[in-house]
Amino acid sequence: MTELDTWLQRIERLHHRPIELGLARVREVATRLGLGLNCACVVVAGTNGKGSTCAMLDSILRAAGYRVGCYTSPHLLRFNERAAIGGLFVGDAELIEQFEAVEGARGDVSLTYFEFTTLAILRLFASRPLDAAVLEIGLGGRLDAVNLVDADCSVVTAVGLDHADFLGSTRASVGFEKAHVFRPGRPAICSDPDPPSTLVDYAHSIGAELRILGRDFEAIAFEQVPGGVARQWTYRGTTMRRSALPLPSLRGEHQLRNAAGALAALEGLSDRLPVSQQAVREGLLHARIEGRFQVIPGQPAIILDVAHNPQAAGALADTLMRHPCAGRTLAVFAMLRDKDAGGVAKQLETSVNRWFLGPTTGIRGQDAKALAAQVRAGVGSIACYESISEALAAARGEAGRDDRIVVFGSFVTVAEAMRELQRAAMAPRGSKSQ
Repeated sequence: MTELDTWLQRIERLHHRPIELGLARVREVATRLGLGLNCACVVVAGTNGKGSTCAMLDSILRAAGYRVGCYTSPHLLRFNERAAIGGLFVGDAELIEQFEAVEGARGDVSLTYFEFTTLAILRLFASRPLDAAVLEIGLGGRLDAVNLVDADCSVVTAVGLDHADFLGSTRASVGFEKAHVFRPGRPAICSDPDPPSTLVDYAHSIGAELRILGRDFEAIAFEQVPGGVARQWTYRGTTMRRSALPLPSLRGEHQLRNAAGALAALEGLSDRLPVSQQAVREGLLHARIEGRFQVIPGQPAIILDVAHNPQAAGALADTLMRHPCAGRTLAVFAMLRDKDAGGVAKQLETSVNRWFLGPTTGIRGQDAKALAAQVRAGVGSIACYESISEALAAARGEAGRDDRIVVFGSFVTVAEAMRELQRAAMAPRGSKSQ
């Protein structure tokens, strides 16, 4: 175990519950730290699409020559994935230095894991000569620790149902929570073409410069040549138009909406952070984020996707349909017990031929049999396993060369599959990983 791992375990035990929304405690510690970012800040909220939007913003701004700090969550394999500066993950020593500072400042204030680590990463960004910071909201918006930052531009991506215990069970309640990342008199971007009225009303009530996809900006996709396969798209904004853009490197039609939201944010910041057409092109082509329709090449191909709510599962189903395979689609699937597993499975019931279910661990985990009880209706053949590695091994053993395997259901599911694939890749030729 590394020193960073020891710190993270200690931080995880500090608070009496994993999640406790509210800004009072985290703001008190931020004040003690004298925390403030001296760069242009973009805060990104939303049910789905936050990570992809952050990845494209970061990539485009770096292509334009700016020094960018990017904070996203959760991570897949290493905590360091949450904080990148100039496209490179921050090292252990730099993180530990910030953890020590937060620990020294908090006194008797109890912080959750997310609050503590958010303060540490914001302090790290504040200590660097950054031109821009791209910051992903963890949960909701109104009471999320990242919302301490007084954003120069805010983005809300797709609004759907997730985390009902904290955000409510309607799009109206979710939209209200997420709208609180908007700021008076500043660009407020919504890349959901049908936002809840609560989001629109809140933006108007505070005097934010609300720009909605399909009303104030849009993405227009078209064929590059008549009858051709290659495609381009045009961004039409309120003050600028960008034509002949390449499709984002991130797969899926929904990524065009995320890309348009990113460009709308950059349009809103164009006086402070001008970006050339070439930088936009390069940034879209080189944006990378793991676990979003990430294809592991080979036979059979393996697709990793962190879809963990019905809206994200619907986007996954659409992308699978648009990228068909010659054979069957086999699903390795596991979800946390507080998620809508039945709703997720229903979105994919016509896309998947056979299901390989595994467990999730921790206080929110559930075993494969409990998961099977939620997804049985209409999804076809199901088999249950004791681990994700067993489920993945069974799927790989059954899959033919023309089949594909889709691993999805949560970040922890995809992370376990990634570790198993790494072990298999490192195993000596001719041997089987354990």
